[in-house]
Amino acid sequence: MIEIAEVRSRSELRRFVALPETLYRAHPCYVPKLFRDEIATLSRETNPAFEYCEARYWLACRDGAPVGRIAGIINRRDIATWKCRRARFGWVDFVDDPEVSAALLSTVESWARERGLEAVHGPLGFCDLDREGMLVEGFDELDMLVTNYNYPYYPAHLEHLGYTKDVDWVEFLVTPSAEIPAQVDRVAQCALKRYGLRIVTIARRRDILPHTDGIFSLINDAYKGLYGVVPLSAAQISYYTKMFFGFVNPEYLKVILDRDGHVAAFGIAMPSMSQALQRSRGRLFPLGFAHLLWALRFNDRLDLLLTAVRPDLQNRGINAILISEMWKAAVKHGIRHAETGPELESNDKIQAQWKHFQTRQHRRRRCFCKAL
Repeated sequence: MIEIAEVRSRSELRRFVALPETLYRAHPCYVPKLFRDEIATLSRETNPAFEYCEARYWLACRDGAPVGRIAGIINRRDIATWKCRRARFGWVDFVDDPEVSAALLSTVESWARERGLEAVHGPLGFCDLDREGMLVEGFDELDMLVTNYNYPYYPAHLEHLGYTKDVDWVEFLVTPSAEIPAQVDRVAQCALKRYGLRIVTIARRRDILPHTDGIFSLINDAYKGLYGVVPLSAAQISYYTKMFFGFVNPEYLKVILDRDGHVAAFGIAMPSMSQALQRSRGRLFPLGFAHLLWALRFNDRLDLLLTAVRPDLQNRGINAILISEMWKAAVKHGIRHAETGPELESNDKIQAQWKHFQTRQHRRRRCFCKAL
């Protein structure tokens, strides 16, 4: 018999976060998440998204042992922005048992109905900078720090429960060429001159700080039309500044300023942490720090995390500048492959930037939705 228990204490939250360690133990494609960061994201005391979000977490247990988990999230800012009365589900994992998945999803659905909502969709987090989407293609590909892995049976369970595709994200493996394509370099140089742009020199992490507000302001502006995106608050900007920029190698942060010194575009990448996190099992102590620091310095794989161009400058060659600068850093450090984060399958502008490189779409993720 399956029992659904709500997470109410700190110790229960730790069990909730730790469940994937059992479910995916020794799986070659699963990448553990930093345990400390997961606890912080799910805690009301530390995550500023709780200013406008409500969340509850549940564990599914059989004979006292956890066999599944799920989070239910009501993002009031999302409802107000998109005019859709929907709850979100996230942090969903379960053994291959339809009784378990049905119990978890029905719990979130009942909770959403009680609050007068009309649908449930996910997997999604509190905001667009959290992990989102369920893997539906690419199960034999090593996962990333910024995405979630799941078994192939997950989407089949959701479809059986009446969930249908709402939107897909695709991801690409990019192989940098020995020399940057001439057309990319030419477009980049023309765009710099035509629009009076300049590339910021960032030698140390502290050089990033004067530009963080501009970067997140640009995220709010450039991402506002994308699926499920809501503006980040000032508290969230401070929170994510500490989270993102603590590990960033300055050579992989590219910031472009306009004539007035305002951020016009940026790109952030970092060496892949996937294998380091597998070795450390998502823990910083006792040796996790050493694995992560080694990966930051010695790596041939790059994760392309975030990029944004101010709306009035989109489709004007600015992406070519970012690609050109990131390519130079990648070649310098011996990068052989770069992976994009999830990109909406309908975002032709973003996907077109890879047309001059050798690429392979290697993963696809899906947000499912069910009307109540």
